[in-house]
Amino acid sequence: MTRSRILVIEDNPLNAEMARFVLTEAAMDVMLATDGEGGLAARLGFDPHLVLMDIQLPDMDGIELALRMRSQPGGDALRLVAFTAFAMVGDKERFLASGFDGYLSKPIDVQSFADSVRSFLPPAEEGGSVSRQPPSTR
Repeated sequence: MTRSRILVIEDNPLNAEMARFVLTEAAMDVMLATDGEGGLAARLGFDPHLVLMDIQLPDMDGIELALRMRSQPGGDALRLVAFTAFAMVGDKERFLASGFDGYLSKPIDVQSFADSVRSFLPPAEEGGSVSRQPPSTR
C-alpha cells in the first residue's frame, strides 16, 4: 500500500511540527507549507492525497486558498480539510459550502489526530476501509 501524502498548510511553527510529527509517526508522508502561495506550489509538486489547511494564513484565508486549489488541475478530486482553532457555530456548513470536505479543530489531540486525518482520506489510500463520509462530529 502506498503511504498517504498529507500537505499541511499552517503558519504556526508549533502546530505545523506537531502535525508533521504525529502524522509521520502514523506512517504518512508529510509536506509543510507556511502560507497560501507556498501551499499552492507544494500541492502541485507533492500531489497530496489530502490537504490540511489553517483557515487564518498570513497571505490569504483558507477559504480563498481552498477555492484556488479547487481551480487547479485535479483540484476537484482533492480532499481538503480545514484546520482551525476558532471553530464557531455555523463554521462546518460554511467550510463545506466553500469546498472543504470537513474540518478538524486545534489544538491537536495527539491520541486521535492521525485517525481523524485518516477518516478524510480517499478509501483507496487506507485499504478501502475508510468511509467517504467523515464522522458527523467534525
